[in-house]
Amino acid sequence: MNSSRPVEFFILDGLKDQSMLPFVFTVYISILSGNSMIIYLVRTDPKLNTPMYFFLHNLSFSDVIYTSVTMPKMLSVMLTGVKTISKTGCFLQMYFFLSMAVTGRAMLTAMAFDRYVAICNPLRYTTIMTKRVCILLVFVAWGFGVVIVLPPAVWATQVPYCGPNVVKHMFCDHSSVVVLACTDTTRNSILALTNALLGIISSFLLILTSYICIGRALRKMNTADQLKALATCVSHLIVVCIAYLSATFVYISYRVAKFDPELQDAIKRVFSKCTTASHKPIVRKTVPSITCEINTSVVLYLKNVVNSPPLTFISYNRSEWGDLLLCYRRLRKQPSTSYIAGPQLVLFVGSM
Repeated sequence: MNSSRPVEFFILDGLKDQSMLPFVFTVYISILSGNSMIIYLVRTDPKLNTPMYFFLHNLSFSDVIYTSVTMPKMLSVMLTGVKTISKTGCFLQMYFFLSMAVTGRAMLTAMAFDRYVAICNPLRYTTIMTKRVCILLVFVAWGFGVVIVLPPAVWATQVPYCGPNVVKHMFCDHSSVVVLACTDTTRNSILALTNALLGIISSFLLILTSYICIGRALRKMNTADQLKALATCVSHLIVVCIAYLSATFVYISYRVAKFDPELQDAIKRVFSKCTTASHKPIVRKTVPSITCEINTSVVLYLKNVVNSPPLTFISYNRSEWGDLLLCYRRLRKQPSTSYIAGPQLVLFVGSM
């Protein structure tokens, strides 16, 4: 290959279906609005000033960055047809995407530890999950995500790119970009795989360990206490499953050489639509207490700001308003528990 003409830009060739534009735009706006609302509510509502919501606040922020790194460029490509991205922009996109992906899973690990303490050591929960400990866990999660992907990302910028510049992906994925280098990238690929396994598997094993301990603790409880404890962590468990299953699916679909492209696109489309369609019923039926608390905060916030009945501004039907009023009455009668998990279920689309 001719090394006298280094690559100055890349061409993103992974998005060819223009009909996906409304879907991608809707998902992106939903992610931004949902996460932004939760970030604001957690910062302003005293009832949500708990460790779990503190972790959720940071997880929502990482989700906003995670999606904003890639989806605006995807939308631009579909709108304008211009698929080029600068070399610097490509590597920045690669780094922040990988970093936020690892940070999100590290944050889920911190939330799993919170669930473990709440269920296995409920009497010591407030003494263990102090503000200092929560800040430390969040700092470790962010630091882990920033550091773990740095070596392969920096190494990828150092190899020469002097020939092909067409990235067979929707964004600058590490493996899809490095394969275009005009030198041997075996060591870089091994380093990237090692760091990816360290970042993903380590967090998964810690989450699994937490839930094994939770399972052992549940065996010693009566049925009523078991159901109550499970209700506080089932949504987190669902989010963990969705995050890791979707990551596994994407990894396999892009790396199996004989995977038919048309079948790949069809399965991804069905997968996306099914997860989106299951979003609302899962939230409403598996985590009613959390949905209740978030919805009540939203309604009270809007009522205080505009000083008028929220029915004028929110299109809920009669049964949904009945649910909200019932939630509000329950919250006024008894304070919210300090170790509820669940609102992240509203945001799982952002981790796809």
